[in-house]
Amino acid sequence: MSLDDVRDAADRLRGVAHRTPVLRSRTVDRLVGAEVYFKCENLQRIGAFKFRGAYNAMSRLSREQRDRGVAAFSSGNHAQGVALAARELGSSAVILMPSDTPSSKLDATRGYGAEVVSYDRYTGNRAELGRALAAERGLALIPPYDHPHVIAGQGTAALELLTEVDDLDALLVPVGGGGLIAGSATAATGIRPGCSVIGVEPAEGNDTALSLQAGHRVSIPVARTIADGLAAETPGELTFAINQRLVSDITLVDDDQIVAAMRIFFERLKLVVEPSGAVTLAALLAGRIAPLPRRIGVIISGGNISPDRFAALLS
Repeated sequence: MSLDDVRDAADRLRGVAHRTPVLRSRTVDRLVGAEVYFKCENLQRIGAFKFRGAYNAMSRLSREQRDRGVAAFSSGNHAQGVALAARELGSSAVILMPSDTPSSKLDATRGYGAEVVSYDRYTGNRAELGRALAAERGLALIPPYDHPHVIAGQGTAALELLTEVDDLDALLVPVGGGGLIAGSATAATGIRPGCSVIGVEPAEGNDTALSLQAGHRVSIPVARTIADGLAAETPGELTFAINQRLVSDITLVDDDQIVAAMRIFFERLKLVVEPSGAVTLAALLAGRIAPLPRRIGVIISGGNISPDRFAALLS
């Protein structure tokens, strides 16, 4: 995986994915004590960065394979990314999703034309079930993070940010399975070697932090956190190898800190951000980044949350 792979993905995504805005807030800068630049992937197509990796990977399939269709497993945002990418590329998608997936994400995935197959995330292994589903139906499996073309596609968000703001001292990235931070770190260290890449996980879903401390991949029970998009049990094999080499640090935030960040996003930047997307600002507001860099890029990974759920969390 190299910067050239991310740049090649950017070429494929040009005119297909949105080039999302980079926003600032004087209030946030004052609260944090640094200059903060928000890359707003909550304003990406499907409401999250996941469309980038899904489209990049699917666009490289043969015409014959796209005609047969693709399969994926996801808690929500990758599902929507694959569903929309399939529609854009004239293919079809079958998505394995947890039975407790928020209805807004289920409805959106079906709305893009995908078939949804449910499973119990607390008793079933989604990777094994996804591979079996793909094999049974003869579909190409597009995993949510552990795939080189998916990783490269996700890195295009950081590539855009660093092209627009070229002197960042640090980049903060949400961490689930590790695809977004692996792609982001590849882009950031390739463009600006002095830029630190720091991941943020929910405290109950700290599989990457534990893995980096141990020096090998560690598995944890399924995390019970409001940041459901970051509730990975084990880092990906490919993603962990990249992150072990390129990521400077991983920090953790709890659910209360995530909600506080969601409130700031809404009140000060007028952005609706889902819990998984708010962990990066949560880490800054909670003083979890030390020493504090002067100029900080922050990836907002997504904004897919229903109005009822958003209101309930903020109340």
